Formats: sequence, C-alpha cells, structure tokens
Amino acid sequence: MLKLYIGNKNYSSWSMRPWVLLRQAGIAFEEVRVRFDSFEANSEFKRAIGAVNPTGKVPVLVHGDLVVWDTLAIAEYVAETHPDKKLWPTDPKARAGARSICAEMHSGFTALRSNCPMNIEAHLPDTGALLWRDKAGVRADVQRLVDMWTALLDEHGGPLLFGEFTVADAYFAPVCMRLHTYGLPVPTHIAAYVDRVRALPGVKAWIDEALAEKDFLAFEEPYRLRPQN
Repeated sequence: MLKLYIGNKNYSSWSMRPWVLLRQAGIAFEEVRVRFDSFEANSEFKRAIGAVNPTGKVPVLVHGDLVVWDTLAIAEYVAETHPDKKLWPTDPKARAGARSICAEMHSGFTALRSNCPMNIEAHLPDTGALLWRDKAGVRADVQRLVDMWTALLDEHGGPLLFGEFTVADAYFAPVCMRLHTYGLPVPTHIAAYVDRVRALPGVKAWIDEALAEKDFLAFEEPYRLRPQN
C-alpha cells in the first residue's frame, strides 16, 4: 500500500495536494502525519522526515522500497500507477495545459504564498484587506488565478478546471484555502469554484481534520498571537 508522509493539515499546503489527490480519487493509502515542531535541523520533525526523505521535507510518498518526494513527482507517479483514475485529462492538449498550470503553481505565485500562508483554522479577512491594499504582488497573483481559472472553466464547461476532477484541482486546493481564509476579493464565478473545491469530499475531509488538530504554532502564525475562539 502507498504510504504518504505529511505535516500539519492546518498549515501544510504542499502536504494537502497529494493527500487530496489520493483521497478524492479513492486510492487507498496509509497516512503518516509528522507534526511540525520547528524546521531546525535538530527538530523532531526534521529527524523523522530526514530518515525517509533526503530533503527533510513533506510530502513524501513511499511505495515498497520506492521513495518519491516533491508534489509534482508524486502526482505523476500516482497517475502512472493508477491510469484508470484518469488523474490527468485524457485529451493531450488539455493534459499539457493541466501540467503547465501545475508547474506554474509549483514555481510561481510567490507573493500570494509568502504573504498569505495557508491557515485553514484562521479567519483573517481584515489581514487580507490590508494585504490587498498594500501588496501589489498579491493582487497580481490573484488576477492571474482569476484569468487562468476563468479561461479553463469557460473552455471545459466546469464544474472543475478540466471538467472532472484532476491533479490540477488538487494542486490549487490550497490556493482556495488561502482565498477563503483571507477573504481576498474574486469574481462570483471564481468564488463559486472555490466553494466547489472546498466541498469535494477529499478536500472537506482534509479541512475537517485540519480544524480538529488544535495545534497553534507561533512560527506558522505571522498574523495571530493566539488561536481564535
């Protein structure tokens, strides 16, 4: 059976991607959650993950004696080993497009990711409003998302980016969490897509378990001194 090592569900956006992909696709796997304590070299987290992954990061997929790290590599491996799940679009043009936007997410949207870290439990619209006012990079990243998602939803007819659920929707699920947490302004049809992603059974399961963690890690909390009631 596949074994997936992940970090805290409330904070770990990279862990969320393959977990949602596997859960939503109905692929059996064993979850190994290694909670964050710090990212120092001598932390419990680094020691635990370093024994599995040479980069000392999550997520990590283990299949027998094979170890796969990096979310794109994990997605490709899972898609190759479960072709019946059609995790990438079947049309070659659409498949190339899906891979392109996942790669763009992987290396881009740095302003949104750095200024709006994933925090599913938090409700931070006031912070989001200040970021929207003061951070041109955040506004530019959100506009790119709006343009990208609008074009794909129009082209493929929804309800998801390529019609049915694919790697692309799993890849952008943490972005949907950020838009929701920080209340960033998006058009109605984009907000509806965010709501549809959040309602997917695999995504909802992740959200529910993130809310149940009750961990409050100061180094992951740039905008709060304590958890909200």
